[in-house]
Amino acid sequence: MFSHQRINQQLMGNIQRSKVFDLSHLQGDIRGGVISFLVAVPLCLGIALASGAPLFSGIIAGIVGAIVIGIFSRSALSISGPEAGLIVVVLGAIESLGSFPAVLLAICLAGVFQIGFGYAKAGIISNFFPSSVIKGMLAGIGIILIIKQIPHLVGYDADAAEEIVLLPNKGIDIVDQFRLAFGQFNVAAIFIAIVSLSILLLWEQSWVKTHRLLKNIPAALVVVVLGVFINELLKTAYPQWALGGNHLVQLPVADSPAAFMQLLTMPDFSQIMNPKVYAAALSIALVASLEALLSIEAIDDLDPLKRRTPTNQELKAQGIGNILSGLLGGLPVTSIIVRSSVSINAGAHTKLAALLHGSLLLICVVAIPGVLNMIPWASLASILLITGYKLAPISTFRQLYRLGKVRFLPFVTTVAAILLTDLLTGIAIGMAVGLFFILRENYRKGHQTDTIKTESGQLIRIRLGEHVSFLNKAGIVSLLRDAPDNSTIEIDGTQSTYIDRDVLDAIRNFRSTAQSRNIRLIFRRPIASELVSPAQRMNSVRYRDQMQEV
Repeated sequence: MFSHQRINQQLMGNIQRSKVFDLSHLQGDIRGGVISFLVAVPLCLGIALASGAPLFSGIIAGIVGAIVIGIFSRSALSISGPEAGLIVVVLGAIESLGSFPAVLLAICLAGVFQIGFGYAKAGIISNFFPSSVIKGMLAGIGIILIIKQIPHLVGYDADAAEEIVLLPNKGIDIVDQFRLAFGQFNVAAIFIAIVSLSILLLWEQSWVKTHRLLKNIPAALVVVVLGVFINELLKTAYPQWALGGNHLVQLPVADSPAAFMQLLTMPDFSQIMNPKVYAAALSIALVASLEALLSIEAIDDLDPLKRRTPTNQELKAQGIGNILSGLLGGLPVTSIIVRSSVSINAGAHTKLAALLHGSLLLICVVAIPGVLNMIPWASLASILLITGYKLAPISTFRQLYRLGKVRFLPFVTTVAAILLTDLLTGIAIGMAVGLFFILRENYRKGHQTDTIKTESGQLIRIRLGEHVSFLNKAGIVSLLRDAPDNSTIEIDGTQSTYIDRDVLDAIRNFRSTAQSRNIRLIFRRPIASELVSPAQRMNSVRYRDQMQEV
């Protein structure tokens, strides 16, 4: 009995510390779940359309991603679902396998791979993402969101997928979208957008945030309701100006249970022995896992409580979600920054927002799809535009600029690369720039040099750092080579716990050169009693044995 009570107390303590289900934030979680749900409906449909898949597969992925992954994930704020970064992967899989049911089987297998990644502890790679690159990723996504909403604000709604890329290799790029958008202004869309943006900006005022009634009403919900009201009013008074077609959300409507079942697609298990299925599954698993880890890292950065998500558990949760999504006929899922940030901006603090998001998506798709199809794109675009600005505020650019080029250049490079290429390529370029600065700092801090003039000549003291890798070899060799004749070189390695063999060999090889140039070479190293671990003592013995001749 005592052990059971103790276990229960520990579990309750863990839940309270993590604040994953903290009901004190219930109002904020409800706002976050409702607003992110409204934004998710058209995006799920648009991503399915752009992927060449049945429209309802996007909705299924949105439901499974929010509810199933929300249950198994330990992230407090992440919302998962279909993501634009997977569009190219799904298109390639459909082209390679020849049918969407075969792709569904690949999605199920991708989930199995992801669970394997989790047990293999592959989530550790998220620890190697520099914070400046993560901030650059958020800012790049924010800028793209802002730019891509402008056509929607003036009534051009053909690009419903909201892919995180401005200049795609195929299809219409952002320049063509602007040209088409500004060549066909829609007065109703512009009016709804102006009203929507005005409300969103008004709700940012301090007096609204402290108002007893208004502070509890989500601005985005007011925007959506008012957008529907204005358009319905136009249908009555000025039907020629009212929005319709692709200017509104277009959700498939089933008028009977049989029709609803026809919207579902099942995996083709007859392809289980097809090697192309496994190749497609591995591609989906790798891209979805990488995007999930990047998104989780960014969402944790946005978390007002600064909680950290166990990445290996997240990979397992994503794998479970993809298995179920594939079995039910849905697209592959991953953690999504845009929907999660919309939820956070609306006040979400726990995963109840994600669970409510998925539940509303399920209920409304089954019960009231016609009501959702009344929402104008201009209203949703206004919400996404403000979300984009909050992801890329000017203050972030100023802050990183003040921190110096070591932080600012990887940040701004990531932003520029994402804008000019795509999300993953941009992050890879930003990581490369960040790695360059890391290596440069490692090169600089691997040793310090002091030059002292004495009566007997010049003393050059080289103090080695705690960890001296092969990256520091070039700098040390350069110092030894440039040392003046008849000088004394003292290499102090007493503070080092590791010195790479290449560095030791370079110092040993300098011995003959030092003798011919009348240079006195002294190498100081830690003794075993000063070190605390057996490995360090072994290093000390190795230093002594290898450097005795020097």
